[in-house]
Amino acid sequence: MSGPFARGLYAIADSALPSLSGSRLSHGVAQAITGGAAMIQYRDKSDDPRRRHTQALALAQLCRTYGVPLIINDDMLLARTAGAAGVHLGRDDPPLAAARKLLGHDAIIGVSCYNNLSMAVEAQARGADYVAFGAFYPSPTKPEAVRADTRLLRRARSRLTCPIVVIGGITPDNAPGLIDAGADAVAVISGVFGQHDPGAAARRYAGLFQCAPRQPG
Repeated sequence: MSGPFARGLYAIADSALPSLSGSRLSHGVAQAITGGAAMIQYRDKSDDPRRRHTQALALAQLCRTYGVPLIINDDMLLARTAGAAGVHLGRDDPPLAAARKLLGHDAIIGVSCYNNLSMAVEAQARGADYVAFGAFYPSPTKPEAVRADTRLLRRARSRLTCPIVVIGGITPDNAPGLIDAGADAVAVISGVFGQHDPGAAARRYAGLFQCAPRQPG
């Protein structure tokens, strides 16, 4: 496991993106990190466990090299076997308590709360290390996702003490309003990994948090 929750750009590497297929996954993630990504999430919805394990192991090693936490989407068993920093849980995933028991107290466990503040309050009470709201804007990855808004975000900031992540169609142009409303991190997929230069794209987001680019260490 590696590092606590980090404020800033939370870059989600979705293996379904053509730009991240095969060996390009690690290269794209390295670009995002050197551009200033504070956290990385590995997201793979395929039914290929061998590929998922191989890719997660490679990303875990890469993220350790840079001192950046790697979070695994949905799969707490993969998070454990890959040595990732933690797991992100959605509505249909195992309960937070099960993930905590498997991964331990030092793991970073995040919970998707969509547009539901009550769900976030409960997740915090159960020990979530961060909660995520969204989608705030139309998302090419999840076009049918429920919508959240800055009013919800401001209410959440007044009631929660844990970090808040925002997701869904977030660009460097619309992110500042969400940060001002209380977001601790912006989660981005295609805004970074769907761009010609992921490193440059990451720098635009990271700059909103005055985050310096990372180097191996």
